Amino acid sequence: MADHLEASVTLPSDAASVSAARGYAVDTLVEWGLPADTDLADSVRLIVSELATNAVQHTFGQSPTFTVDLELARDEQLRIGVTDSHPRFPKRLPAAVQQDNGRGLVIIRWLAAECGGKLRVRATPEGGKTVSIELPWSAPARPVTTAGQQEP
Repeated sequence: MADHLEASVTLPSDAASVSAARGYAVDTLVEWGLPADTDLADSVRLIVSELATNAVQHTFGQSPTFTVDLELARDEQLRIGVTDSHPRFPKRLPAAVQQDNGRGLVIIRWLAAECGGKLRVRATPEGGKTVSIELPWSAPARPVTTAGQQEP
């Protein structure tokens, strides 16, 4: 594997792009050697889905596009970033019991911590922001057969 891999896609800020962003991220990681049926792939699906949804919903039409960046360094660290051109940083909102939203970043922060990673928000030089998750990249486990034995 290469010492450093990067991939990026820029999509329009609309709801249909969330699915495209999620698919792009997982397809890219599969190309980099991650099986699509791993816990890490599931975590990436959720992370990209939430970050892309936030880029679409919370920029109030002021960011016509958003960019998903994936970076794998030395086969050890995966960084997933979503950048938009809206200057407002995400805020933790109190989630009311009957509220349907407001918990996404809390869930993503918890998921990142559970995986041994962290969430970061940084301003871009152009005045927008990048919300990124850094996760340890671990070699996928070998598949387990129906007899419970690991395949060679």
